[in-house]
Order: sequence, then structure tokens, then C-alpha cells
Amino acid sequence: MTAAWLVGLDVDGTIILQDETMSPGVPEAVARVRDAGNIVTIATGRSWMATERWVDELELTPEFVVCSNGAVTMRRVGDSWERWNVELFDPTTVLALLTERLPEAHYMVELESGQRLFTGEVDDWTLAGGRQVTLDELGSRPVSRVVVVSPGHDEEDFHRLVVDAGLNEVSYAIGWTAWLDIAPHGVDKGTALARVHSELGIDGGNVFVAGDGRNDIGMFEWSLRIGGRAVAMGQAPPEVKDASGEVTADVEDGGLALALDTLVNHPAAPQVEARE
Repeated sequence: MTAAWLVGLDVDGTIILQDETMSPGVPEAVARVRDAGNIVTIATGRSWMATERWVDELELTPEFVVCSNGAVTMRRVGDSWERWNVELFDPTTVLALLTERLPEAHYMVELESGQRLFTGEVDDWTLAGGRQVTLDELGSRPVSRVVVVSPGHDEEDFHRLVVDAGLNEVSYAIGWTAWLDIAPHGVDKGTALARVHSELGIDGGNVFVAGDGRNDIGMFEWSLRIGGRAVAMGQAPPEVKDASGEVTADVEDGGLALALDTLVNHPAAPQVEARE
């Protein structure tokens, strides 16, 4: 391999299963790609607090990690990390639209500092150092993201809500556990990885990204646009597969490991199907 690749990996449904165990073969495949001299990082909808664990467990050594669907990019400084780039927006209008339609939902925002403010606890949220507040206080400062969980509503309900509320001035994604995640307008994993790509001086299309959710479409489109690779997991929704350049096996069957091994000419390489 003549030049390093930038490898950006989604976490939920790509690196890990729903019970938060590793997808088969992923640690070994990641190590092979990393040891071949490539830059393996994470690009996730999770906050940094919920992401650092996977950087450590996979023994990744990147300078940058993309969190919060691209709204936060962390940078390694010695043995610690700093919030290198944080995209912010005023959540007032978004919260007003959503709370009018989903008054019983649980809401959370992430501030520039990384602190989380929330109206009600949800098991899936990492709330260490967070603070429970009223709805008025929730929207009182600029935020990097708004997260909504509404018991009893599924992905299709959220899609209809987004259309009905006219949320066209922000970026949004719907997670695999059916929550709505809203970022600043025009911000996604692709915009963050593009900034990292430029900062690191990676050669043109030496980019490989993999994911399974609608929040991965932005990084798929960016990677393909510059001549890189974009791999959708086998269980991804049709629109995610349509946005990708390749489709691998389901996360339960080690799809990410199969795809990563194509970067190092491992025997598993033929298992990834290129899209026409």
C-alpha cells in the first residue's frame, strides 16, 4: 500500500451489535488495517463520552474522532483529547416545533462544552455530568445537537414528524433505536470527515467509510464524490444501500470485518458486493 487510507467507521450496527458486543471479526480486521499503516477512526452519532470507549477497546490511534453526527470532532493532544471543532445552532425554533407535537417526549441537548442538559432520563443516553432542566432552560444556549426520544413512536412516525414540522433548516438523523437526532444545518459525518481529510493531507480518494444508518448517507456521498469507498451494512435500509458504493454482510455476520479485509487483500475480500 503506497499511501495511507482514512477509514471512518460508524459504531452502532457496524462495529457493534445491539447488545454492545463486537461484530464478529471486527477487532482483528481493524488491527490488520491499522497495522498496514492506515488511519482508522470512528464517525458516529454518539457523544464523545459514549465513543471514547470504542476508540480504546479497538486500540485505535487516530488524531481525530468524529462524534455527534459530525457536530463535534475530537483531537488527540498527548494522552488526552480536546474538542477541536464544534458546530453550534440556536435550538429554540426546533424545540418549539417538536414540543408542540411531542409534548410527552424526552429531550436532550449537548452544549459546546460537551455537557448534556435533559428533560427526562432515557436508558440509552450517557448522562454523566449532565443536568436535568426545564424545557425553557433546555433552549437557552446554543447547542451542537438536540436529541428526542418519544416512547411509542417509531422511525416512520419520526419521518412524518420531520416533514410536518418543516425541519428543513437543520440536519437530522433517525437512529437504530428510533430516536431523532438534530444537528446544525449542513452538518453531518461527511462534513466533519472532509475537514479531517483536509487537515491530515490524505491523498484524494484514499477514503473508506462504513455504516448502516440514514445518518451515514452524508459521509457515503462525500466519500464517493472524492473517489473513495462507501460500504453499507447488509441490514441497512434501502435508501442507505442506494447511497453506498458497496454492500457487505449484516453486522451479525461480521460484515464490517469482511469489508475491511478488502483493504489489506485478506481472503475474506470477495464477500463485499459492489453496487452497480
